[in-house]
Amino acid sequence: MAARRIELMLCTGTGCVAGGAFRIKQALEEEIARHGLPDEVSLVATGCNGFCGQGPLLVALPEKIFYGWLKTEDIPFLVQEHFLKGRPVQKLMFTPPEKKEPIPLLGDIPFFNKQMLLVLRNKGLIDPEKIEDYLARDGYAALEKVLTSMSPEDVIEEITKSGLRGRGGAGFPTGVKWKVCRNELKTPKYVICNCDEGDPGAYMDRSVFESDPHAVIEGQTIAGYAIGAAHGYIYVRSEYPLAIKRMQIALDQAQEYGLLGENILGTGFSFDLEIREGSGAFVCGEETSLIHSIEGKSPEPRQRPPFPAQVGIWGCPTVINNVETLANVPIIVTRGAEWYSQIGTATSKGTKIFSLVGKINNTGLIEVPMGITLREIVYEIGGGIPGNKQFKAVQTGGPSGGCIPNSLIDLPIDYESLKEVGSMMGSGGMIVMDEDTCMVDVSKFFIQFTNDESCGKCTVCRDGSDALLEVLTRITEGQGMSGDMEFLEELGLAIKDGSMCGLGQTLPNPVLSTLKYFRDEYEAHITEKRCPAKVCKNLIAYWIDPQLCQACLICHRECPAESIYGEKQMVHVIDQNKCTKCGTCLDVCPPRFSAVKKLSGEPVPAVERGIKVERKKKPARPEQEKVQV
Repeated sequence: MAARRIELMLCTGTGCVAGGAFRIKQALEEEIARHGLPDEVSLVATGCNGFCGQGPLLVALPEKIFYGWLKTEDIPFLVQEHFLKGRPVQKLMFTPPEKKEPIPLLGDIPFFNKQMLLVLRNKGLIDPEKIEDYLARDGYAALEKVLTSMSPEDVIEEITKSGLRGRGGAGFPTGVKWKVCRNELKTPKYVICNCDEGDPGAYMDRSVFESDPHAVIEGQTIAGYAIGAAHGYIYVRSEYPLAIKRMQIALDQAQEYGLLGENILGTGFSFDLEIREGSGAFVCGEETSLIHSIEGKSPEPRQRPPFPAQVGIWGCPTVINNVETLANVPIIVTRGAEWYSQIGTATSKGTKIFSLVGKINNTGLIEVPMGITLREIVYEIGGGIPGNKQFKAVQTGGPSGGCIPNSLIDLPIDYESLKEVGSMMGSGGMIVMDEDTCMVDVSKFFIQFTNDESCGKCTVCRDGSDALLEVLTRITEGQGMSGDMEFLEELGLAIKDGSMCGLGQTLPNPVLSTLKYFRDEYEAHITEKRCPAKVCKNLIAYWIDPQLCQACLICHRECPAESIYGEKQMVHVIDQNKCTKCGTCLDVCPPRFSAVKKLSGEPVPAVERGIKVERKKKPARPEQEKVQV
């Protein structure tokens, strides 16, 4: 009986590529050829697998054996042991932090449990640069169905009944937007795919482009048919070179197969797409700014109404949907609105992709049904907090979102629930924080980001974010004053009310949510001049405990500021005037000593130089004692 053919699915998303995935691909090809295995082993360079924290990674089919953290030097041994001799290599398999035994099969890894793959249905399974792989998994079947058996009104009705809402942040019903544009009399009409993904820690749209670009093309073409458009734009930030490359390859292939361009599938419908690259301005994620960018104008928002569906690019009716929204369309058309509407909650249908990052064991890209709780995401999919530290908060919705505290960990994830607690769905960034995170510092970080990225058109947003940042900076530097918290709240609400676009209206969310749930941390910074998480540099100090110091000279040698005085046999002392509070001394002090302490709010005890270290003698072993007796 012939041996089963092994298919190797190598992740070549940006994260794995950064870790050397293309070098691993070359090494695999060379080793497979060297051992004469091309007929028994095939290699497919897929898009993002999702489990980014284990990349570069490889899945061996048909058993779905999962290998992670691969290096080029691992490849000869892996090929020889597994693919030549049939002995899977356990040391290269995924091993959860709390366990000693590896988990061989992808289906048994907790990270992949509780996920529901609709948009990411092809991730890690196809070569994104080969249209044949997409066609083999029912690709373009939805487009064929639409063009041969559905009217544009039928398509819009199907999308409306499915309950699909925009995945770019606002959550506006997709079918309603399409219908408004369809009913406009002015022509031509346009469809724009928004892949200007600028949130810190977010990479959902990029990964879809890199792993399944044809799903976006198919969804956008269906949208064009529904509203009566003949042309569309794919707006993607230039920092995504691999995504742009694969999307362009997919566009060329779709043209070649007659799935884009003139007279698609002989139905008389014509539709074409072109890529427009953005230069990385965060404000271009706002749809009117994006339109201005494509038109060659300054990327600033304009007042609405009229909405882009009425007056958009070049003054024509325009539908703008983000990547995830459009990638949902083919599966809705194929499986039906009734099937799709059964997934999720009463008001939030379907699934949502999140980039799960921060203080979490299992970092990666996940797709989960709407209504799943934060607890399930953090502890079951995410694998909990590293070092068994306590979960403190999660920030959703990017820099415009809010911080959700530990007390709300059983909150269901849907549009309404997140809005009620002061956060938002956003495009899908999810940053997990542990007990060592300072929430005032987090708030300052996001306001710094949005302050830098503000287009400056609205006075209330431009000057208001400056004022927020100035107060938050003072607080983290130990110069907070009475009334600062009240000022932050009042100003935050004013910015929400007075800003023109959605970015300005949500800009104060990190401040308002942290004030709501972590007010005690603000009070500690202002009244006690103390940072409870011991993060803010001006409010901390490092000190060496003379009772624990063993005069090993490590901290003295590694201190970049040369602020530690130390000699052999003498207790080391930190000169507080020279210390830059970089934390190197704490990092290098051997755990068995733990002599370096981080202090905040309490006075630094004085330690005289010249104290001799009294090393404790190691206790004698029982057998030694018996010999002595």
